[in-house]
Amino acid sequence: MFVIVLVYFMIINLLLFAAIAIIIGVVFLVMISRELTSPDKTRWFIGLGLGSGVLAFTLKILLIVSYDSIPETINLENKNNISILKKIETKLIKPDEVRQLGYQWRALPEIAPSPKNNPTTFAKIKLGKKLFFDKRLSANNSISCSSCHDLSKKYAGADGRQVAFGINQKKGTRNSPSVINAAFQRKLFWDGRASTLEEQAKGPLINPLEMAMPSLQAVEDKLRKILEYSTLFNQAFPESPAITIENIVKAIASFERTLITPNSPYDKFVKGDISALTNSQIRGMALFEKNGCVICHSGPNFSGASVFDSNGAFRLFPSVKNQPVEDRYKLNIDGGVITNNLNVNRKGIWRIPSLRNVSRTSPYFHNGSVKTLTEAVRVMAKLQLNKKISNDEKDDIKIFWNTELKQFIVTNNHALSEWEIQDIVAFLHSLEGDINQDI
Repeated sequence: MFVIVLVYFMIINLLLFAAIAIIIGVVFLVMISRELTSPDKTRWFIGLGLGSGVLAFTLKILLIVSYDSIPETINLENKNNISILKKIETKLIKPDEVRQLGYQWRALPEIAPSPKNNPTTFAKIKLGKKLFFDKRLSANNSISCSSCHDLSKKYAGADGRQVAFGINQKKGTRNSPSVINAAFQRKLFWDGRASTLEEQAKGPLINPLEMAMPSLQAVEDKLRKILEYSTLFNQAFPESPAITIENIVKAIASFERTLITPNSPYDKFVKGDISALTNSQIRGMALFEKNGCVICHSGPNFSGASVFDSNGAFRLFPSVKNQPVEDRYKLNIDGGVITNNLNVNRKGIWRIPSLRNVSRTSPYFHNGSVKTLTEAVRVMAKLQLNKKISNDEKDDIKIFWNTELKQFIVTNNHALSEWEIQDIVAFLHSLEGDINQDI
């Protein structure tokens, strides 16, 4: 509504000053024509000069008013946003003004951090890659790390299944999280029980529903019998080349730290390439911030459980009671991180997952119950943001009566329309990136 009023104001403004310019021009043209018939040429030259000056001044005022009537804010419904954004990007912002601008978007670093006790080397990466794809790490030589964490573009470090499958097609209980960009997470697994990639790598090896090795010692013994690994461990760990579980997981973690995607359209946009995102993605990015999605999915890795964020790595999910939605997707069965004050029959506590490459890692949520990204956004809007999905403007506004202040409080943004959902989904597609597999 504001945009329509603003356009009407601009049109009326332009028409008014155009009319004034035409009237003044006609008056002075009449005066000049009279001067042409006058024998006094001095008066003719004076009239011509004054008339030209007044016309020039009028046109200048008209241009100034027209320019000032153009809004400087970004209209996200304008199809020509890109040129507007480029213009606004050139404005200088003082450092002390940054805090007043709200959420700060950041690009993913080009290199993932490594711990002091496991610095990344090419030899470790080479060994870790071989271990990652080696099915001999499982009890019956049937699956590897890559079986549940497919590094192809299609699956982006997940497996496309509702829940993970282990040896002998044993069905797990949770959806496989992506291993891509996991190097930036300080909490791993859906319940956050591991704090490092090294710690995480041990779990699946001895999980009876996954690789099902009888013990970590059994993993060591099995690899020691494979001649080629002796050379690779010597190269990767020259100071202590023994084939131990600690060296095994250090190598796997070193390889996983190369599985990052800092080249997404979003990253290019944040780094200055305004053309990297479509208008729909730009609108979705703004809606993602405006509706509070960044409260949990914050920072360059879009997760409060990442190394970029020191706040809480876990969230209650669902946080808003909506029994029909919870029951439809069976979200209230698994409790995640079990705590004493949690009713696990209704809600759970979960590590905040990264949204990097989320458009490629369906199905969604800890139990893989939601098949499409669009529906996943709808579910999050209802169960986390307490939003209604509606295209009706009246659903976007709520009116409250404050009994103490004796005032009405009118708030909006209580609903997301379907086109807003689609814009957010479009933005999430901009988080897609490819990993470098040339190692």
